[in-house]
Amino acid sequence: MPESRFKILRNAFITGMVLVAPLVVTIWALKVIIGIVGGSITPLFSPYLPEALRLLPSLVWDIGITVIVLALVTLLGFVSRLFLGQFLGALGERLIQGIPGIGGFYNSVKQFIETFGAKDRAQFNKVVLVQFPRAGAYTIGFLTNKVRGEPHVHLPVEHWAVFVPTCPSPVNGFFMFLPRTEIIELEMSVTEGMKTVISCGAVLPSWPDAASAKAALQSESGKGK
Repeated sequence: MPESRFKILRNAFITGMVLVAPLVVTIWALKVIIGIVGGSITPLFSPYLPEALRLLPSLVWDIGITVIVLALVTLLGFVSRLFLGQFLGALGERLIQGIPGIGGFYNSVKQFIETFGAKDRAQFNKVVLVQFPRAGAYTIGFLTNKVRGEPHVHLPVEHWAVFVPTCPSPVNGFFMFLPRTEIIELEMSVTEGMKTVISCGAVLPSWPDAASAKAALQSESGKGK
């Protein structure tokens, strides 16, 4: 059964009230605040103003006080959002850490990001693929240094420094000097490599089509010869 005209008008009126009410309340609150601020502050400093300013129309004073109140309200909003955001963030982190199984994984990921995050990511030069923990088994590692030092004097061939993180606690891992010929350099970024490690391989970066991948592998193979 179609709605009557009275119901249509009533629903439209209620909808309009819902939209207008917040605006009316906001204007009323600002008017009250401006009146309080204007009535409390203006008499305090008006005797010290030059006569030219004291003779200004009340409209000018109302506009000036309105601008001051709006600026103070905006500043209060920024401050409250800052502290409220920190409070909610800390509360959410405590809730996540309290979940059995998930809390430990969250702490590991957080520690990994803090230790090898954006500010320290420069220490990882490149994502590499190395055989670990045995020949024929490959894992993701991060190339940390190609510079030759004292350890390299005792090594028969060129070795590079590689960090291999562990899962599901990637903040821990193994540091090794590996022969250059046993290190496969990957095209993925350090960020993509971190995502791959943290997800235990569940998240992999996109890769070109099979033909492009084969050409890249053949090119890499040609460089190694």
